[in-house]
Amino acid sequence: MSSAATIIKEIPLDGTKKGIISISKVDEPYGAGSDSVASIGISLSGDAKNPEWKVHLPMGNIDAVVEALKSLK
Repeated sequence: MSSAATIIKEIPLDGTKKGIISISKVDEPYGAGSDSVASIGISLSGDAKNPEWKVHLPMGNIDAVVEALKSLK
């Protein structure tokens, strides 16, 4: 399984010394021909390429997820 990840943005993780939130686009995350996803990673060590936690969101769900997150404010 081969995929290509492009980090779009790194955001300092509030309440930590080195932590970051990384936002990436991952092409073919589940093998050749699979749809691209948005990946949100959390790294307490500051290593955006190897986050301890991550979630993959289908591109078609991004708007709904953003709206749900905005409603938390």
